[in-house]
Amino acid sequence: MKSRVHWALAACLLTVIALCGNLKAQVAASRPNESEIPTAATSVSPAQAETSSKDTNADGSYIIGDDDVLSISVWKEPDLSKQIPVRSDGKISLPLMGEVQAAGRTPSQLEQEITAKLRSYITDPQVTVIIQQINSQKFNILGQVTKPGSYPFTAGTTIVDAIATAGGFRDFAKKKSIYVLRQPPGGEELRIPFNYEKFIKGKNADQNITLKPHDTIVVP
Repeated sequence: MKSRVHWALAACLLTVIALCGNLKAQVAASRPNESEIPTAATSVSPAQAETSSKDTNADGSYIIGDDDVLSISVWKEPDLSKQIPVRSDGKISLPLMGEVQAAGRTPSQLEQEITAKLRSYITDPQVTVIIQQINSQKFNILGQVTKPGSYPFTAGTTIVDAIATAGGFRDFAKKKSIYVLRQPPGGEELRIPFNYEKFIKGKNADQNITLKPHDTIVVP
């Protein structure tokens, strides 16, 4: 009697397993391929924008650009220490060394090249390169502002700062529908909303994000 019960239970168990297998197969077949799934919307929250927009350089170093002003200091050599702008061709002119390519390099890389060139003239040169002023990076503001255009980027500039720099809103600006377009390196363009009306009422303060170089603010 017991053996019959055991056989019956085993048969039921096998039936359940088979049904589960069929159900999994049906569910898998009903799922679309990854290539068929629509891409996510480009609109993101300010917090998401901050986490998805990382520095393009692995070590976080700034890349020197045209029109940036550099402070170059050579220890115990005041005649070789100076502040100098990067020309539009990306180069700087220095005593003893002549023209040196600066644009496209980090301060550390430029320090190494200047140091190498100075070894022909100075024993154990110690060089420091500091970004004195950033002029190569800009942000854009378009639409219903008094002075739309491109402006020099300054670290710490927020959306509200940018609007003030552009002279404020025109009469028919849609202050609830402002957004920032940001292009992360190698990623899809992000659209970050900003509701100015709520911001001035003390709401959604986190939407007044800090801008990044090449951001574009659109005021409909």
